[in-house]
Amino acid sequence: MSQLTSITTATDDRQHDPAPAASGKIQGVRVTDKAVRRIRTAMAKEGISPEQGGLRLGIQGGGCSGLSYSIRFDTQPRERDRVYTFEDVRVFIDPKSFLYLNGMVLDYEETLMRQGFNFINPNSKKSCGCGSSFSG
Repeated sequence: MSQLTSITTATDDRQHDPAPAASGKIQGVRVTDKAVRRIRTAMAKEGISPEQGGLRLGIQGGGCSGLSYSIRFDTQPRERDRVYTFEDVRVFIDPKSFLYLNGMVLDYEETLMRQGFNFINPNSKKSCGCGSSFSG
């Protein structure tokens, strides 16, 4: 399992398109086209084909604000994971992390000032200056 160094969409295999709920919020997780292209490039660089694995998104305790985002490659989903497919890229999210990531958009930006993934998370009540941790 490789860890992606930069941190900052979707068909669920069980629930097809993430759609707004009655409250207007997106249900599930969405990955932008730019992020999908970057994930695909990183997987190819690591020698991982989309059939062999996918990207694992999660949260873990720690960081300036209490919770940190985790992003890495994994060979296969775990039994209780939610699995989302964006074109040929699969995204795996464990049930505990999904509580904090539901409604999130994963984007990728490449500017003169910054390069990396952005977690646009409506569940984040506050985040730190570096953008890699938050409180839920």
